[in-house]
Amino acid sequence: MSKVDVVLGCFYGDEGKGKVIDHLGVDADIAVRATGGDNAGHTIKVNGVKYTMYLIQSGLLSGHTVGVITNGVVLNPEVLIAEINNLKDHGYDVDKYLKISDKAHVIFPYHRMLDVALEQARKSNKIGTTGKGIG
Repeated sequence: MSKVDVVLGCFYGDEGKGKVIDHLGVDADIAVRATGGDNAGHTIKVNGVKYTMYLIQSGLLSGHTVGVITNGVVLNPEVLIAEINNLKDHGYDVDKYLKISDKAHVIFPYHRMLDVALEQARKSNKIGTTGKGIG
Protein backbone atom coordinates (compact mmCIF):
# COMPACT_ATOMS: atom_id res chain seq x y z
CA MET A 1 0.00 0.00 0.00
CA SER A 2 1.29 3.45 -0.87
CA LYS A 3 1.82 6.20 1.66
CA VAL A 4 -0.28 9.35 1.35
CA ASP A 5 0.48 12.60 3.16
CA VAL A 6 -2.31 15.17 3.34
CA VAL A 7 -1.92 18.77 4.47
CA LEU A 8 -5.18 20.55 5.23
CA GLY A 9 -5.58 24.17 6.22
CA CYS A 10 -8.41 24.75 8.61
CA PHE A 11 -8.02 28.51 8.93
CA TYR A 12 -7.62 31.36 6.50
CA GLY A 13 -4.31 33.13 6.16
CA ASP A 14 -0.77 32.16 6.91
CA GLU A 15 -0.82 28.80 8.64
CA GLY A 16 2.53 27.56 7.43
CA LYS A 17 1.04 25.06 4.96
CA GLY A 18 3.58 26.07 2.32
CA LYS A 19 6.52 25.19 4.53
CA VAL A 20 5.08 21.77 5.27
CA ILE A 21 4.40 21.15 1.57
CA ASP A 22 7.95 22.26 0.69
CA HIS A 23 9.29 19.63 3.08
CA LEU A 24 6.98 16.81 1.97
CA GLY A 25 7.16 17.69 -1.74
CA VAL A 26 10.83 16.78 -2.04
CA ASP A 27 10.00 13.08 -1.78
CA ALA A 28 6.47 13.09 -3.25
CA ASP A 29 5.56 11.52 -6.55
CA ILE A 30 2.49 13.76 -6.88
CA ALA A 31 1.53 17.04 -5.17
CA VAL A 32 -2.12 18.05 -5.54
CA ARG A 33 -3.51 21.51 -4.97
CA ALA A 34 -7.25 21.29 -4.45
CA THR A 35 -8.35 24.73 -3.20
CA GLY A 36 -7.43 28.39 -3.03
CA GLY A 37 -5.96 30.86 -5.46
CA ASP A 38 -3.17 33.36 -5.88
CA ASN A 39 -4.24 35.54 -2.95
CA ALA A 40 -1.43 34.12 -0.85
CA GLY A 41 1.88 32.57 -1.71
CA HIS A 42 5.20 31.69 -0.26
CA THR A 43 8.82 32.04 -1.21
CA ILE A 44 11.22 29.12 -1.33
CA LYS A 45 14.93 29.10 -2.12
CA VAL A 46 16.40 26.21 -4.12
CA ASN A 47 20.04 26.10 -5.22
CA GLY A 48 20.40 29.80 -4.44
CA VAL A 49 17.37 30.83 -6.52
CA LYS A 50 14.26 32.31 -4.88
CA TYR A 51 10.88 31.22 -6.22
CA THR A 52 7.61 32.80 -5.17
CA MET A 53 4.85 30.25 -5.54
CA TYR A 54 1.20 31.34 -5.68
CA LEU A 55 -0.50 28.60 -7.70
CA ILE A 56 2.01 25.92 -8.63
CA GLN A 57 3.08 23.44 -5.97
CA SER A 58 6.66 23.83 -4.81
CA GLY A 59 7.09 20.06 -5.20
CA LEU A 60 7.85 20.71 -8.88
CA LEU A 61 11.17 22.14 -7.73
CA SER A 62 12.26 18.59 -6.81
CA GLY A 63 12.58 17.79 -10.52
CA HIS A 64 10.46 14.63 -10.26
CA THR A 65 7.21 15.55 -8.50
CA VAL A 66 4.10 15.94 -10.67
CA GLY A 67 2.00 18.92 -9.64
CA VAL A 68 -1.75 18.72 -10.12
CA ILE A 69 -4.03 21.75 -9.91
CA THR A 70 -7.63 20.61 -9.49
CA ASN A 71 -11.04 22.13 -10.14
CA GLY A 72 -11.23 23.69 -6.65
CA VAL A 73 -8.42 26.13 -7.42
CA VAL A 74 -9.12 29.64 -8.70
CA LEU A 75 -6.61 30.32 -11.50
CA ASN A 76 -5.44 33.79 -12.44
CA PRO A 77 -3.94 33.22 -15.91
CA GLU A 78 -1.46 36.12 -15.55
CA VAL A 79 -0.02 34.70 -12.33
CA LEU A 80 0.00 31.13 -13.64
CA ILE A 81 1.83 32.07 -16.85
CA ALA A 82 4.40 34.11 -14.91
CA GLU A 83 5.08 31.16 -12.60
CA ILE A 84 5.34 28.73 -15.51
CA ASN A 85 7.73 31.02 -17.38
CA ASN A 86 9.89 31.51 -14.30
CA LEU A 87 10.18 27.77 -13.77
CA LYS A 88 10.95 27.15 -17.45
CA ASP A 89 13.56 29.93 -17.40
CA HIS A 90 15.30 28.00 -14.61
CA GLY A 91 15.24 24.68 -16.47
CA TYR A 92 12.17 22.99 -15.00
CA ASP A 93 10.12 20.76 -17.31
CA VAL A 94 6.74 22.27 -16.52
CA ASP A 95 5.11 20.72 -19.59
CA LYS A 96 5.88 17.26 -18.23
CA TYR A 97 5.36 17.85 -14.52
CA LEU A 98 2.36 20.22 -14.28
CA LYS A 99 -1.20 19.01 -14.83
CA ILE A 100 -4.16 21.40 -14.63
CA SER A 101 -7.81 20.37 -14.49
CA ASP A 102 -9.88 21.72 -17.35
CA LYS A 103 -12.53 22.45 -14.73
CA ALA A 104 -10.38 24.79 -12.61
CA HIS A 105 -12.01 28.17 -12.13
CA VAL A 106 -10.44 30.94 -14.19
CA ILE A 107 -10.61 34.55 -13.06
CA PHE A 108 -10.32 37.58 -15.29
CA PRO A 109 -9.48 41.23 -14.55
CA TYR A 110 -13.16 42.08 -14.05
CA HIS A 111 -13.33 39.56 -11.20
CA ARG A 112 -10.66 41.51 -9.34
CA MET A 113 -12.47 44.81 -9.93
CA LEU A 114 -15.77 43.28 -8.81
CA ASP A 115 -14.11 41.84 -5.71
CA VAL A 116 -12.80 45.27 -4.68
CA ALA A 117 -16.12 47.02 -5.45
CA LEU A 118 -18.17 44.51 -3.48
CA GLU A 119 -15.80 44.70 -0.53
CA GLN A 120 -16.09 48.50 -0.49
CA ALA A 121 -19.89 48.27 -0.70
CA ARG A 122 -20.00 46.00 2.34
CA LYS A 123 -18.67 48.83 4.52
CA SER A 124 -18.66 47.45 8.10
CA ASN A 125 -19.61 43.94 6.90
CA LYS A 126 -16.44 43.35 4.89
CA ILE A 127 -15.27 39.77 4.54
CA GLY A 128 -11.59 40.71 4.23
CA THR A 129 -10.78 39.83 0.64
CA THR A 130 -7.40 40.61 -0.86
CA GLY A 131 -8.98 42.07 -4.00
CA LYS A 132 -7.65 39.21 -6.15
CA GLY A 133 -11.07 38.17 -7.48
CA ILE A 134 -11.44 35.22 -5.16
CA GLY A 135 -13.74 36.77 -2.54
